[in-house]
Amino acid sequence: MIKFVMCITRHPNMSREAFKDYWKNKHGPFFMSNADAMGAKRYVQLHTLDTSLNEGLRNSRGMMPEYDGVAEVWFESEQALMDGMSSPEGQKLGAALLEDEGNFIDHSKSTAFIVEEYEF
Repeated sequence: MIKFVMCITRHPNMSREAFKDYWKNKHGPFFMSNADAMGAKRYVQLHTLDTSLNEGLRNSRGMMPEYDGVAEVWFESEQALMDGMSSPEGQKLGAALLEDEGNFIDHSKSTAFIVEEYEF
C-alpha cells in the first residue's frame, strides 16, 4: 500500500481547538462518507498535542515549528490512487475536498506527498 500524506497548518484565523474540531467533526466524516469514490482504504488524522514536549523536541534539533496535524490516506497502489482521483466521482470529490480544506487549512504553510511505508 501507499499513503497520501498531508502535513497541515491551520488557517491563520482559527484557534487550535477550532481547527481540531472542524477537521475531526466536519471534514473527516465528509471525507469518509465519500472515500470509496477515490478508492481510499484508510484515513487517519494525527492531531498535534499541545505540550511543551514538542517545543523541546524541536529546539533540541533546530527544527521549524510543528504542523497542527498530519493526515494519512491509504491506497492499494499508486495506480489505485491515480485511478480513483481521475474518475469522474474522484474528480468531483477532490474538488469538494479542496474547497472544504480552505475552511481550515493554510495551504501555503502545509505540504503533501506520496509515501511508501517500511516497517522495522
